[in-house]
Amino acid sequence: MKIAFDAKRFFHNTSGLGNYSRDLIRILSQYYPENEYLLLNKNSSERGKDILERHNVRFVETSKGSMARQLKMGKDAQKEGAQIFHGLSGELPLKWGKEPIKKIVTIHDLIFMRYPQYYSFFDRKIHLWKFKKAAVSADKIIAISEQTKRDIITYLKVPESKIEVIYQGCHKAFKEQQSEEVIQAVKEKFTLPERYILNVGTIEDRKNLLNIVRGIQETEIPLVVVGKKTKYYKKVEAFIRKNKMEKQVLFLEGVSMDELAVIYKLADIFVYPSFFEGFGIPVIEALFSKTVTITSNVSCLPEAGGKDSVYVDPGNYVDISAKIKFLWDNDSERKRRAEKSFEFVQKFNDEPIASELMKLYKKIL
Repeated sequence: MKIAFDAKRFFHNTSGLGNYSRDLIRILSQYYPENEYLLLNKNSSERGKDILERHNVRFVETSKGSMARQLKMGKDAQKEGAQIFHGLSGELPLKWGKEPIKKIVTIHDLIFMRYPQYYSFFDRKIHLWKFKKAAVSADKIIAISEQTKRDIITYLKVPESKIEVIYQGCHKAFKEQQSEEVIQAVKEKFTLPERYILNVGTIEDRKNLLNIVRGIQETEIPLVVVGKKTKYYKKVEAFIRKNKMEKQVLFLEGVSMDELAVIYKLADIFVYPSFFEGFGIPVIEALFSKTVTITSNVSCLPEAGGKDSVYVDPGNYVDISAKIKFLWDNDSERKRRAEKSFEFVQKFNDEPIASELMKLYKKIL
């Protein structure tokens, strides 16, 4: 089987959609080596270089011209003899040739519809137009959670029969056991506290970091934060300064994936009270790291967290505070929940996800 992918995110996105694209190609090429995987884009990059070195993965440069991704990429895939084209980030090419080819699109979330205040009017209109076009053109749509499936049905008016839920996994670094030397080096490099709670993700309104900071005010619990800063960071920083919490909250930058895996493992608790997610990969990363997780009781987060994570109302910092303090003071409860959650998270392992994808590919041919 020859499968073509829109590889723009594979090569050019550092997190989110980039990680999804790279992990998907990595696990398919590993567990189903007999197929050929074509990565279509106008250029390649250093990202995913190790995957591109595999014998069954090949970069294909798209034809030159303006809007080549929309107007030429589909035809290029057909010229290469691909039987399936998979759009990995909610989009499919608009133009196709006469050769037969099946089309699949992955839709991660419709947050721009649920929370329009986070997006400009223009961005919302463009996103909706692209997603609707892809949903109509696709033979099958992959939703990365039951929550996203419900949103696709509601907002894009797609019949349920056209949608398959296939969860995504996480980077292999979170499943590896790092050596004592590596762990010690990370501790020293970032001057990590002996014990701490952790939050990972873009520092933006929706991710709700401020309510974690409010939740640890008047405690001595250290908080480590890893994530890209947006203008919302100023709001969090102002609260920290006003309440003299500068020594209690540590913001880390320039963290590699392998270092992040260690930071997760060393944390006592992972706290992720997001108001809405398409899936919530950081929760999966924490569970694979055997770190007990506190997350929101909304959107898809209970799907990702399982029954042994601890759930909070994200809008209620008193609730967040109470759950943090309860787990912080209770070593045996942390360990019990972490072990149970580690059993639960195996369903998001590479092999079962690759198997689901391959089943879908075969089904539509």
